[in-house]
Amino acid sequence: MKILLVHNNYGKYSGEEAVVDKMASTFREHGHEVCFYRLTTERSRESLSGKIKGFLCGIYSPSGVKGLREILEREKPDVVNVHNLYPFISPAALFECKKAKVPVVMTVHNFRLICPTGLFMRNGKPCEVCLQKRNEWSCIRYNCEHSYLKSVGYTLRNVYARWTGAYKDNVNTFACITEFQGEKLMEAGFDKNKIVVIPNSIDAPSGYEATLGSYVAYIGRLSYEKGYDLLVETARKHPEIQFCLAGAKREDTNIAFPENVRLMGYLKGKELESFIKNARLVVIPSRCYEGFPMAILEAAQFGKPCIGPDHGGFTEIIGKGESAIGRLFEPNNLNDLEKQVLTLWNQPVLTEELGRKAYEKLRKEYSSEVVYRKWDELFTKILYG
Repeated sequence: MKILLVHNNYGKYSGEEAVVDKMASTFREHGHEVCFYRLTTERSRESLSGKIKGFLCGIYSPSGVKGLREILEREKPDVVNVHNLYPFISPAALFECKKAKVPVVMTVHNFRLICPTGLFMRNGKPCEVCLQKRNEWSCIRYNCEHSYLKSVGYTLRNVYARWTGAYKDNVNTFACITEFQGEKLMEAGFDKNKIVVIPNSIDAPSGYEATLGSYVAYIGRLSYEKGYDLLVETARKHPEIQFCLAGAKREDTNIAFPENVRLMGYLKGKELESFIKNARLVVIPSRCYEGFPMAILEAAQFGKPCIGPDHGGFTEIIGKGESAIGRLFEPNNLNDLEKQVLTLWNQPVLTEELGRKAYEKLRKEYSSEVVYRKWDELFTKILYG
């Protein structure tokens, strides 16, 4: 089978890029031929001309449409797997797949199909106004991007895609990464028969060495929607506990970090593995729903539980009751976050047990091989019925 992966890279390497690369590697390992149509946003927004180009191309990109048409003619793939189309490919390019009679599967990483920002967040809390109104104009009204140029641009590209039916008419299957995400698409009027759930995956080791860990870990970019400042405030109240934050700082803030908070910078590979192994637990205090936080799976590889907000995909991945692989806290509730952190920090036996359950759930539901079988079944169904 020949698979064409379509993706517009973001300005900086992100979890979405990592997922795309991982999928390409997995498909090739199983004997499939993989080709790419891949553009990038990197450095494009550093100039006024670049910003204007991004604004216009997000609505309709002539070069993106032409580029996809040409690669379809040249590579003749059996199936197209679309990831991000903004800004330089644009949803308009999807019509080329239909013209070429090549089926399209779209991996839905976030909520951008029904929310211009993709986050479902406003004023630090989840916001579903655009879903409720079945249109995107509230993004301009509330200036959700904190820049009217961006808010208008993001709104217009969603409006254009909705009016032309770019997604609904040209995508054969929407592969959501959580049940929660699929439910939101159905609420927005997407055909439930076109929606499947295939989660993100990670290589599951054959075992792990249980370690107690000497600090509370955070993995992710240091930005407002990720809620890392909530964890910093928790650390401020508990100087007896060490907190280590691994991630790139994406914004200027006036946050003063207490002495028990250590900024590790962006980590990957062996450095990230060592960071997780030496942590007692991982906290992901996001204000937004997020798509599928890979940090949960990265922690599970080494038998470490996670604490996350009780909303979005976090609820179904981390779980509740006997099947829980970590702990959930009331979103944006600093006191509840503090309570959950202290509970796991002070009960190492409980923490180790939750970590074991996290590892077992990873092996059963999110390992690369398990998830690949879901993709193989989907492609086979689409191509051969």
